Amino acid sequence: MSEIFEEVGVLDQTFTQKTLKNGINIYVHSTPKFKTTTFCMFIHQNLARETATKTALIPFVLKRGSKSFPTSRKMNLFLEELYGTSMGGDILKRGEIQIMQFFMETVNHNYIDDKSILIKGLTAFKDMILDPLVEDGGFKEDYVNQEKEILKRNIESLYNDKFNYAIERCFQEMCKDEAFSIYKYGNVEDLELIDNKILYNYYKECLSHCPIDFFVLGDVDEEEITDLIEDIFSFERKEITQVKPDFVSKFIEKPNYVEEKQDVNQGKLTMGFRTNTKYSDKDYYSLMVYNGILGGGTHSKLFQNVREKASLAYYAFSRLEKNKGLMLISCGIEFDDKDRAIDIINQQLEDIRKGNITDYEFDSTIKSLVNSYKEAADSPSMIISLYLDSIINGTQRTTEDIIENLYKVSKADVINVAEKICLDTVFFLNKK
Repeated sequence: MSEIFEEVGVLDQTFTQKTLKNGINIYVHSTPKFKTTTFCMFIHQNLARETATKTALIPFVLKRGSKSFPTSRKMNLFLEELYGTSMGGDILKRGEIQIMQFFMETVNHNYIDDKSILIKGLTAFKDMILDPLVEDGGFKEDYVNQEKEILKRNIESLYNDKFNYAIERCFQEMCKDEAFSIYKYGNVEDLELIDNKILYNYYKECLSHCPIDFFVLGDVDEEEITDLIEDIFSFERKEITQVKPDFVSKFIEKPNYVEEKQDVNQGKLTMGFRTNTKYSDKDYYSLMVYNGILGGGTHSKLFQNVREKASLAYYAFSRLEKNKGLMLISCGIEFDDKDRAIDIINQQLEDIRKGNITDYEFDSTIKSLVNSYKEAADSPSMIISLYLDSIINGTQRTTEDIIENLYKVSKADVINVAEKICLDTVFFLNKK
């Protein structure tokens, strides 16, 4: 039966990749490390205003019911019989790619000596994704309307979450002419244009044309599980659309300053930077260390100098958006401390550029990063998420690869990567 696959080869020691005849890429990692088997299907779509809200709705409508299990309750009761198997869906944003994520975690059949558990679980997983509850040529109208209302509240709730609102607004201002500015759940205005039939037709287009990656991680026989997935997920597909995270390299001469006033109790200062470093670049490891030294923990310059010594911030950190080549600094401050906070933050950036990095800052960063990746290696979902980023960015990196390369980074490497980083946008959420 394996002749139905096009062999693509072993990408590394973690996942073996094969492509089914309908174009679905399957990545299987067989390991006795976990007592569960994790399945994830990712349907990739280019992030665009006209499709973002429809894309965001689909996983939540599909979770509501399938032909075999027309209600969530019936599905949950069935999954309980499969030793508490869990299943669901969500939306991810990776650079300028919007991804429908579907996942299932079930007890490994080897521990209960019942292979039917695996087949029943995968069949139910397929039913949720490929065999939805359809009425009069569309999704069940009640489900669509209810999920539209829930998504509307979800989008609107961002406004009340000032921490994440300031971060999202900074990215929107930075990338106003780029698809990355689009919120991963779309926008409220477009919900009014979507009905059950429009959404169902769009869903069928996605299944036909969007790239699909299917991950399996657990104590499985690679060929056997791939053959089983081929049997269960062998639906017809058409020409596959190309998607990619559109990396933008920019050196900004004059940063953009944006201030917004709301009824808030604390100022939110967010600074967005262009790193001009891709995830696939060799010096991305140096960028990771740079970010860790700057604002990656209690040892970092931002925490020690902005929060502790100057007592300016309730929190202060930096983080990377690896798929888009961005870095963001965020802190919560008193309204009158904005200029002083910016000055101290800029001083930390300048200190790194000049090589003013203590052994404690450097060593603590390496230790913190290595520990985080060691923890990721113990989580099926994190292993899959990390490998998904590698696929999206056209590189192959396991947690072991990353840890090995982090140990090779020197202070000189950090100084070199610092030269490429430039401030793009400052966003300040002020009081009215």
